Amino acid sequence: MKHRYLGNSGLAVSRVCLGTMTFGNQSWGCNEKASQELLDAYIDAGGNFIDTADLYAETESESILGNILKGKRRDELVIASKCWFPMNETPNARGLSRKHIVEACEASLKRMKLDYMDLYQIHGPDPYTPIEETMSALNDLVTSGKVRYIGCSNLYAWQLVKANAVAQQRNYAPFVSGQYLYNLIRRDIETEIVPACVDQGMGVLCWSPLASGLLTGKYRGVEVPVPGLRFKEVGHILNDRLIWKEALELVDLVCEIADQVGKSPVTVALSWILKDYAITSVLAGARSVEQLAPSLEAGEWDLPDDLHAQLTAKLPREHGYPCDWMKVALVSNFTKTELEPNRAQRFPPLS
Repeated sequence: MKHRYLGNSGLAVSRVCLGTMTFGNQSWGCNEKASQELLDAYIDAGGNFIDTADLYAETESESILGNILKGKRRDELVIASKCWFPMNETPNARGLSRKHIVEACEASLKRMKLDYMDLYQIHGPDPYTPIEETMSALNDLVTSGKVRYIGCSNLYAWQLVKANAVAQQRNYAPFVSGQYLYNLIRRDIETEIVPACVDQGMGVLCWSPLASGLLTGKYRGVEVPVPGLRFKEVGHILNDRLIWKEALELVDLVCEIADQVGKSPVTVALSWILKDYAITSVLAGARSVEQLAPSLEAGEWDLPDDLHAQLTAKLPREHGYPCDWMKVALVSNFTKTELEPNRAQRFPPLS
């Protein structure tokens, strides 16, 4: 398994992260025994990065993870969790207030039977809590030793930049990572979020890298997924943005390329994402070791440049304005030197 540094931090993580949303999920997940087998297979393959959240399976994912980590070398693993979602119906058991962040962190540590977490992430933005309060609380978790690094998920680009500006002004720990939806079909983050993360020295972690399983090819020819499958249960949130003619044609191309190179469509789809070094890691979830195997292969195998270009061109991302303006004005006026300086800012693809 190859590893990458998480943004500008000194933390090295596997480029395939074990996502644990399946752990304890009764509809499309796995029980504790299967979770143990998944963790063992992942570690045996050289993986060191495990991601969970208090939300997953109504906290059962964290509890199972705490049980199956017994006997593992804690110092060799990077364990991440998140807070933000409501934990009960009371008004303070949600969001990013100091009260909720501290209580949620302590509860997660207790469920996972850990003294500390390597990465603690806010799961979304809180429109009611000042970002200064949130960053102060997160920083206190770092200085207390309960958390090593902090990250965010599902924030707008301006929100993560503002949060890190507060951290810089007040000498708080900054975000070192951002976890976002990203795959061959949903490439929204290329426009603003990936450039913002690069600017802020943050690694990008990708959830749903297989588009709720659509990019595995297993739904080819199926108009509506059958009940009980993850795509049916989770994909409904994004179905109108995942299933259309051109997207299904892209899935066909992924499968064709997979046949051509003798790999699984899963390996091809994940390797396409990892071709961009702004991406630190992709989150791979599974219900069985057999299902996890092609994801683990993407931790070692690199997609050839020509096939990467072919997949990228199949369903191009339209970035809109001001990218359209920059394609004309910036490219024609600011590409006059032999090499771009290292300080050059990252923009969406302009070619």
